[in-house]
Amino acid sequence: MRTLGIDYGDSRVGIAVTDALGITAQGLETITHNGNDKVLLRRLDEILEKYPEVDTIVVGMPYNMDGTKTIRAEVTEKFIHKLKCKYNKLKIETIDERLTTVAAHKTMNFLDVNKTKKRGIVDTISAVYILEMYMNKNK
Repeated sequence: MRTLGIDYGDSRVGIAVTDALGITAQGLETITHNGNDKVLLRRLDEILEKYPEVDTIVVGMPYNMDGTKTIRAEVTEKFIHKLKCKYNKLKIETIDERLTTVAAHKTMNFLDVNKTKKRGIVDTISAVYILEMYMNKNK
């Protein structure tokens, strides 16, 4: 079975998926939805059709450094509720996503990624980190 990782943001959402054995995580894409969850859910339908063996969706939950919930966390919880209603046969889980975007930027800086390309891939890389943290937690 596969697991889908989501880095949910206001206008962009990073998507990653595990391999069929659940050993590695690969970035799939960044979906631009500009706050319209219908666009996002439609694209998720297409992704889940392409990867029918996905049985779990993991969404990064944004917390403050002190562990308290952010305002973004409330928006993310509403999105998770939509996921649970739409994909009620899948397991929907959350994982603390603190510093995943920072790690993604560090990775891109290390790889000397062009500044203009960073915006389009930072969310995908963050989704990979979210998925890897979930995989490591469940080992």
